[in-house]
Amino acid sequence: MTRPTPIPSSSVSVGEKGARRTPRTLSATIRSMQIGLHIITAALVVVAAARAIIDEVPPALVLSCAVVFSAWYLGGVILSGRVQNRQLSGWWLAGLAVIWVGAVAASAEFVWLAFSLWLLAGYILRLRWAVLFSVAVFAVVIAAPILQHGSTSYANVIGPLIGGAFALSIARGYVQLVRDLQERQRLVASLVQAQAEMAELQDELANTQRLSGAEEERTRISRDIHDTIAQGFSSISLLATAAIEHGQAERMPRTLRQIDALARESLVDVRRIVAALAPSELEEGALAGAIRRMLERLTEESGIDTEFRVDESVPALATTVEVALLRTAQSALANVRQHAGASRVVVNLADAGDSVRLDIVDNGSGFDAGAWDSGPGTAGGYGLHSMRARLRELGGGLDVESAPGEGVALSAHVPLARQPREGN
Repeated sequence: MTRPTPIPSSSVSVGEKGARRTPRTLSATIRSMQIGLHIITAALVVVAAARAIIDEVPPALVLSCAVVFSAWYLGGVILSGRVQNRQLSGWWLAGLAVIWVGAVAASAEFVWLAFSLWLLAGYILRLRWAVLFSVAVFAVVIAAPILQHGSTSYANVIGPLIGGAFALSIARGYVQLVRDLQERQRLVASLVQAQAEMAELQDELANTQRLSGAEEERTRISRDIHDTIAQGFSSISLLATAAIEHGQAERMPRTLRQIDALARESLVDVRRIVAALAPSELEEGALAGAIRRMLERLTEESGIDTEFRVDESVPALATTVEVALLRTAQSALANVRQHAGASRVVVNLADAGDSVRLDIVDNGSGFDAGAWDSGPGTAGGYGLHSMRARLRELGGGLDVESAPGEGVALSAHVPLARQPREGN
């Protein structure tokens, strides 16, 4: 006799309390039904043997039939706990039926055991064979009293018919319950596996996000270093080179003061970059004030004529927008000073309605604007690409117009609608 496959406790995770409860309940139900079948069979063996003895059938024959039937039944129960084989269980049931027919031949009272056979047939055999087996058992039940007593009654026909149909239905329901339990087991196992795979994917995603965040942070730091410290060092180098080449002693104190101021500002920027705070220039005033001071320093250090225009309608800007535009101005003015050979630069901070725009125009030597967009290291160098990347992070962009000998016009723009609100 086969038994349902037990559900291993390891197939359900500790956290899946709801999933664990249903399989355990079903397993307990199946175990109860098995025990109930064994108790029914034992009771029917006792009842059939007692009635046979009352009918004056030799007790030795009755007990022999009862013992053989019980021993075969018990052997099948023990074997089913070790071997799960439908074909072997079918042969075991056939042997039990043969023993039962022999017991019925000894006494018609053993027809009571037909109920257990119907239950076992519905559980062990496929539906088609279970029906055929049940019909054969029913035929024996009907024929036994006729052969032994010469007659029967409607009760002896209707009772076994209803009992057989009921037992077969109960057994098939039991089989379906076992199948449902096994399907639930497979479903829970697949869910647990999917949960484990999802956890692995989440770990991979978190790791990717960490790597992406680290890459973004490296990019941000490289841009900040290029736009601040590198530009400061470049200005210091230019001032020192000019002082050495010209060798004018009376200009040396002024040059040293300029170098000292640039070094101090670069040091402050280093500290700000490390602390990931706003640029030091913005601590002394708004964006317009910071750009104006940068232009004054450019004129003082290089003699380039500068002009700064600001629309009165420019609204208060978020720190992220101010930082992006300030870094753009710093990098652009550094390019004017080092590469353009310009004598004049005009900066315009304008309110463009749904965006803020920073325009920087010089009358320098210019370059081929169509070539710089192919990547860092081509015309325009790293600075222009760094500006554009920084502005695009805020939903903005950078437009460049230039040609050899015609100067450069940069236009940086950031949409006001997409800037983060701070301090509200």
